[in-house]
Amino acid sequence: MTRKQKRLAGLGFIAAVLSGAVGLVLVGLRDEIVFFYTPTEIVEESKAAQGQRFRIGGLVKEDSLQKQGTTVSFIITDTNSDLTVNYTGILPDLFKEGQGVVAEGTMNSALVFVADTVLAKHDENYMPKEVTDSLKEQGYWQEDNKGS
Repeated sequence: MTRKQKRLAGLGFIAAVLSGAVGLVLVGLRDEIVFFYTPTEIVEESKAAQGQRFRIGGLVKEDSLQKQGTTVSFIITDTNSDLTVNYTGILPDLFKEGQGVVAEGTMNSALVFVADTVLAKHDENYMPKEVTDSLKEQGYWQEDNKGS
């Protein structure tokens, strides 16, 4: 083998090892990836399969909060579609109706989202980027002109 062929073979070997490592990382993380959807994407477009883990975000619909012990049921809306969420546990202190929320969990066979994590906004100026983008697309989000 010439010097050039040895160098090319070495580079090819390094590329193969790096490709294999990237492939192993992607396969290992495949089950850890959690997608974000809006209620419209779930209800109308059926983007998430039953049992698939994902996040859903929107506004907590007014007068939808129902508590039974530590189990809470509420509706998340993006003003186009609504999705019922069941959660067992303690809700964040800032959780309330009419506020932005992100829930993580799975969809059951009755098309009810069963959340194991609920995240509420942390102050009056914050809402997750995905939720804000979704509400802007729906024409519901109003920009605050305080900073401009």
